Amino acid sequence: MRWFRRKQQEDVPDPRTPWPHQGVPDDPAAAARRFWERWFELLPETNAALGDLEPQRVENQLAAAVAAMHPDLHFSLERGQKAIYALVVTGQEDPALRPVTDAWKAAAPEDDAIWEYHDSVPPVPDPSEVTVNLGEHRVALAEVRVAAQVDEADGVVDVAVHHPKFGELDEQSRAAMTFLPLDAALGERLAGERLRRVETAETEPADSISLVELRDLVRGLDRNVGGAD
Repeated sequence: MRWFRRKQQEDVPDPRTPWPHQGVPDDPAAAARRFWERWFELLPETNAALGDLEPQRVENQLAAAVAAMHPDLHFSLERGQKAIYALVVTGQEDPALRPVTDAWKAAAPEDDAIWEYHDSVPPVPDPSEVTVNLGEHRVALAEVRVAAQVDEADGVVDVAVHHPKFGELDEQSRAAMTFLPLDAALGERLAGERLRRVETAETEPADSISLVELRDLVRGLDRNVGGAD
């Protein structure tokens, strides 16, 4: 299972292997219907692969089906929040891809006990229980500390992210561990909408808060901004 995330800075290298270039379908709704037809063809094999803890057996076929909707989309197979598994297809908050993910979600089947479907990376129930493996390093999100500066006028938050193991990580891993905890706590969509500047803090900032406290802060801001509209 794999977590894909958007590039946040031009100097952060993208570790993904590019999928061969494909054209963009003219009709997102028709492309979404073709995806779901292919999904149900692959579903028995996908369920078996996940049951055997070998998602790589279907990864290429699913990647081709997603890329057929739009070559800039990404996907992941995750543990579900209510179902056993979750399929996430995301445009990484690119507005140009929103019509495609909207059409994909609109054509999606109802969630059931086995599968749920998300058009952006959802937050994890409790980020403090997540540990990320980066090579030889095990990085517990419970140890992440965040300095948060709220701009209530613009309805956004500037953050600096710190982890005690940042000094042991290379530049690419530090960049990943700056943004991944934010998506884990907030979900991709809320992070994209309410976080403005994101920085890596080599030392723990003064008055820092946990990821759970950051989630409460940002969700409260989002409710206030939404209520004001």
